[in-house]
Amino acid sequence: MKTMRRCLLTFLILISYVLNAQVKQAGVETFLNHQGLKHASAGICVKDLSGKQLAGHNEDKAYTPASILKVVTTATALEILGPDYRYQTTLAIDKDKPDRLLVHGYGDPTLGTEHLDNTPDAFLSQWTEQIRQKFDPAKSLDITVIDDYFGYRGVSQQWTYQDMGNYYAAASYGISIYDNTYKLFFNTVRGDTCPVIVKTLPEMNLMFRNELALNSAGQDNGYIHGAPFSVNRLLTGDIPGGKVSFSIKGDIPNPGLYLGKVLAKHLTGEGFETGAVESAYNRYFAQMHSKNKKTSDEDVFYRHQSFPLKDIIKDTNVRSNNHYAEHLIRTVGRAKTTDIYSCPLDAGIAETKKLWEARGLDTGALAMFDGSGLAPSNAVSPAFMCDLLAYMQTKSKYADIFLESLPKAGVDGTVSSRLKGTRLAGKISMKSGSIYGVQCFAGYYTDGDRKYVFTIMVNNFSGPRSQITQAIDNLLLSMFR
Repeated sequence: MKTMRRCLLTFLILISYVLNAQVKQAGVETFLNHQGLKHASAGICVKDLSGKQLAGHNEDKAYTPASILKVVTTATALEILGPDYRYQTTLAIDKDKPDRLLVHGYGDPTLGTEHLDNTPDAFLSQWTEQIRQKFDPAKSLDITVIDDYFGYRGVSQQWTYQDMGNYYAAASYGISIYDNTYKLFFNTVRGDTCPVIVKTLPEMNLMFRNELALNSAGQDNGYIHGAPFSVNRLLTGDIPGGKVSFSIKGDIPNPGLYLGKVLAKHLTGEGFETGAVESAYNRYFAQMHSKNKKTSDEDVFYRHQSFPLKDIIKDTNVRSNNHYAEHLIRTVGRAKTTDIYSCPLDAGIAETKKLWEARGLDTGALAMFDGSGLAPSNAVSPAFMCDLLAYMQTKSKYADIFLESLPKAGVDGTVSSRLKGTRLAGKISMKSGSIYGVQCFAGYYTDGDRKYVFTIMVNNFSGPRSQITQAIDNLLLSMFR
């Protein structure tokens, strides 16, 4: 009798599982018939934490991921560096020239950040007090900023011209300051001229060629174009008319040198005599092919520490922070090799693949060209994303920290408007990803003891993005009941 009951229970569980899977797959088919997907490519994967697939469509195919690639980057950084890792920026006396201050950066993306409950300029006062203890304010103080920790290939070669120069495509170097971002303000009240440039905050010494137009729709379609280290910037697109003050954001082209000038200005205001300000840029390229590369002889007297990595990866995922993500992937690479003439981005990508292959995941569909997902050439499969998400909850010792780093649908971050007011609000933790023609989501559904991983990737959709995201919301509602 007990054997018969056990068999019946097993049969009922099996039937329930089959019916549940059929319901989920039916939701997938409904989604795929959406008119906006007629010419699109879509991949879907839903698994439980054991790795058993509950629904899918072309889950092994590779698609452009956009910002869900940050899930890979942040998980890798967490596994390799640990949640308590902190970046350092050191202040030192140049032993070869004692009247020179050396500011040496090791890749901290949070120096002067406006995020993470930070006061952007607070570090300047902290540094000034430390510098005052080591240098005579009455004697001229030279400043050299050593910003070559990541070298000077600060952007992916696969990023597009349209993105370069905008704040979301800021370059990554050994020194970062103010999120490597400035705001460019306009007065757009007059309709008979292009938007009038008013100022930049913080103040930047840049040359703008202004080809911006005005629109009456109230939309920000303005772009700032420019190469790293160049002071020349081109403004294209259109921004709202009738505004006394309207701003768009660009990238600081030379953050290392800019930090040196900001620090010198602050020190001067505090009674210091300051002299020459330079970065390590010229020295780096002058001795690139030399067998004997000179480094500064530093007497370090202060170490500025960043926020812990767990805070950085949370902001990376919640706000989809490209700037942080690009520093993370390079930090992973530099942890492998300290040679500043090697490419930390290439090394970081190689270490990412090596890590997940060692953890038993199939990385055949993973093609990375950056850490943020901005490059259209990036590719990954829904199946890989689901397997990584499952690993981070079942085998990683940082499972709780990683889950907490993802924004909750209907609650916060880039998914605050997704599933808002539905029964799934707050139960879905997921990363969104979007660039032109691409809309992706990857994350977890949690309801008590029930937990599933899912990835939905759509490339080359047609029609409004809002229709696609609503269709994805409906798909999630159909799958998780």
